[in-house]
Amino acid sequence: MMTIAEVGDIIEFKDGLQGIVEKVNENSVIVDLTYMEDFDELEMEEKTVINHKRYKIIHSAAE
Repeated sequence: MMTIAEVGDIIEFKDGLQGIVEKVNENSVIVDLTYMEDFDELEMEEKTVINHKRYKIIHSAAE
């Protein structure tokens, strides 16, 4: 059983990228990447979509 992130959770995906979950969809989450300290250096969009199978929760907003 896969644990699905909730709004406000911090997740990690790909090669150590992190972000805050802004919206939970049926098969994915929308993540705000500006959470990362080095965001400006990465030259990426502010938000991205990550499939539930492709991330792990590193901090739960419920804690």
